[in-house]
Amino acid sequence: MRLHELKSSPGARQKAKRKGRGLGSGLGKTAGKGHKGQKSRSGGGVRPGFEGGQMPLQQRLPKRGFTNIFKKQIAEVNIKVLNCFEDGTEVTPELLMEEGIIKSVKDGVKILGDGDLNKKLTVRAHYFSKNAVEKVQAAGGRAEVI
Repeated sequence: MRLHELKSSPGARQKAKRKGRGLGSGLGKTAGKGHKGQKSRSGGGVRPGFEGGQMPLQQRLPKRGFTNIFKKQIAEVNIKVLNCFEDGTEVTPELLMEEGIIKSVKDGVKILGDGDLNKKLTVRAHYFSKNAVEKVQAAGGRAEVI
């Protein structure tokens, strides 16, 4: 097959409707837009959410809450994910990024206690949950806060 032999599949391409080309075409005069008015004009119509001048729903509802600009964004890792490392490995945030477990360190890494740890690891992170520290130590490893 060559480029000059390519054809679109049957029914994929249709002729454009020629609107406003006389009464005999079936789409003459008003071209399927009804009669006069804002919606029949080019670029006409009201913006999304406009309710005819009535106060829109979005403005009638109260505003609630706020976004704390000082909030820390902490990458969270569950203890069960650390089973992918070999015994005796020192697990650091940099290593977690290399392995694709976390996307970025952001404001720190926290190790959470979901699941079980079967490997003896030295885990270095910014934060630990109590449960995670207990599970790392129970497996014979160490949990170090950076």
